Amino acid sequence: MNESLLRELVPAVIGILVRRGADFAAAEDAVQEALIRALETWPDDPPRDAKGWLVAAAWHKFVDSVRAETSRRGRELAIEVEPPAGPVPAGDDTLWLYFLCAHPSLSPGSAVALTLRAVGGLTTRQIATAYLVPEATMAQRISRAKRRITGLPLDRPGDLATVLRVLYLVFNEGYGGDIDLAAEAIRLTRQLAATTDDPEVSGLLALMLLHHARRASRTGPGGRLVPLAKQDRSRWDTALIAEGVMILQTALARDRLGEYQTQAAIAALHADAPSTAETDWVQIVEWYDELLVFTDGPVVRLNRAVAVGEADGPLAGIAALSELDPDLPRHTAARAYLLERAGDLEQAADLYAEASRAATTVPERDHLTREAARVRQSLRS
Repeated sequence: MNESLLRELVPAVIGILVRRGADFAAAEDAVQEALIRALETWPDDPPRDAKGWLVAAAWHKFVDSVRAETSRRGRELAIEVEPPAGPVPAGDDTLWLYFLCAHPSLSPGSAVALTLRAVGGLTTRQIATAYLVPEATMAQRISRAKRRITGLPLDRPGDLATVLRVLYLVFNEGYGGDIDLAAEAIRLTRQLAATTDDPEVSGLLALMLLHHARRASRTGPGGRLVPLAKQDRSRWDTALIAEGVMILQTALARDRLGEYQTQAAIAALHADAPSTAETDWVQIVEWYDELLVFTDGPVVRLNRAVAVGEADGPLAGIAALSELDPDLPRHTAARAYLLERAGDLEQAADLYAEASRAATTVPERDHLTREAARVRQSLRS
C-alpha cells in the first residue's frame, strides 16, 4: 500500500467533506479515522478508486459522529427537563394509546402485536416468542397491521379484551426479565381497574400482583434462575399477596369467571402454600380444567400436565404430557422433571441437557444445564 498516496489525498478529501457541509475540524477527524481504517483493510483488499473510497469512508465517519453527538445532546437535554422522581401522574395518556392501537379495523391478534410493538416497547422477537411463531412471521403481521390503519383516523378506542391481552403479555415479558415492564403493566392495569367495572380487569390485576410478589425470590446470585419449588418463600411480598387475594376474591364473588381470574386463582393457591409439597395440587388441576374452557392452548395444557404429575404422580403427568407436541417450548424440560420424579434419572439427565440446548434465555439454559449435572451426579453417587 502506498502511504505517500494516502497523505497526498488527505487535503483533497478534507476539502470535499467541508464542501458537503462538515466543519474543518470534524472533517479532519473523520478523515483521520478513515485513514486508520484504510491502513487496516487496504493491504488485503485494495480499492480500485483510492480517493473515492476515502471520501465515502470519511463521510460515513462524519455522519456517525454527528448522529452520536446529536443523541448525546438529546440525552443531556432530556435529563435537564426530566421531572423529579415520583409517582407517574394518573392523567398520562399511555393507557389511552393502548386503546387507540387496538383499532377496531384490526383483528385481535394483529392489534395486540401492533400495540406491543408501538406502545409496549417489546421487540418483534419478544412478541414472536410470546406467540410461539417465527420472528419473520410476526414482523409481517405487524407490518400488515401498520399498513391497514395507515390513513385511518385513530379516534375509535379498541376492544377491552385486546387491551387486557396486551397488558398481560407486557407483564409476562417484564416478569421474565425486565422489572420496569412488569411495574408499568401493573400501573396501567391499576388505572384500568379504577375506571372499568369488569371482573376480568380485577382478575388480571390480581394475577400480576400475585406473580410480582415472588419477584425477589425468582433469581439467585449472578442472576441464577430459582424454580418455584426451591424459592425462599420468606422473601415473597406478603402485602402484595394479600392485596392480590383480596382483589381476586371480590372479582370471583361477581360470578363472571374468565381467563385472568382463573389464572389468578392458580397463582393464589401457589402463594398460599407453605411449600411445594403442601400445595393443593388437586385444586390447581381443577382450575386448569376451568382455564381450558377459556383458552385451550398448548402452554396451558403443558402446565396442567405438570400439575397432574404433582397431584396424581409423575406417571400420570407423563401420560398427560405425551398428548402434547414434543416441540412445544418447555416440553422437554417438563418431561425431564417428571421422569426424575419417577426415578428414571438417566433419561431425565439426558432430557435436561437437551432442553438446555433449546433454551431461549441464558438463565434458563444455565439452570437446565445445572439440573442435568445434578441428576448425573446422583447417578454416580
